[in-house]
Amino acid sequence: MKEEKKKKEEKQKAKKVKEEKCDCKNCECENCNCKENEIKIEELEKKLADMTELAARSQAEVLNFKKRKEEETSLRLKYCNEEILLKIVDICDNFERAIKMDDDDLSDEVSKFLEGFKMIYTHLMNILESYEVKEVDVIGKEFDANTSEAVIVEHDDNKPSKVVLEVLRKGYIYKDKLLRPAMVKIND
Repeated sequence: MKEEKKKKEEKQKAKKVKEEKCDCKNCECENCNCKENEIKIEELEKKLADMTELAARSQAEVLNFKKRKEEETSLRLKYCNEEILLKIVDICDNFERAIKMDDDDLSDEVSKFLEGFKMIYTHLMNILESYEVKEVDVIGKEFDANTSEAVIVEHDDNKPSKVVLEVLRKGYIYKDKLLRPAMVKIND
């Protein structure tokens, strides 16, 4: 009985030693976890590869987002004065209408006021020019719907068809963007 017990203990010791020392990939040991570990390692390597790919995608997404935001911010800054310049353009229209009333008779009171209006108008136009606002030149040219709005159509045999005959309200370009389209009369 002692011998059986001794043999059993030796078997258990041998089993433990084998489990501790087992480095084989294709182990056929009864209690060896090599295959399970191998499967776990493969699963973990796959997860690691998936996570690495996900991290790379996320990083690329963040970089693309930053790039888009910088471009958007740069565009906003480029055209940040658009609203105020549009209001100044409207004021210039009013000054132009007032200046057209001038009859070049500088003796009356109205002409003196109009002379002041001309100075203010010139100053406003200089401000617009300093902000790269330019008048859209359309008179005598073929109608372009990208820069003008046709509000009146007239027929003149002396002019070609679809040519701008008269500018009713000036159009302006701010840097490389249309600030306000011109309102024009075109030939039919």
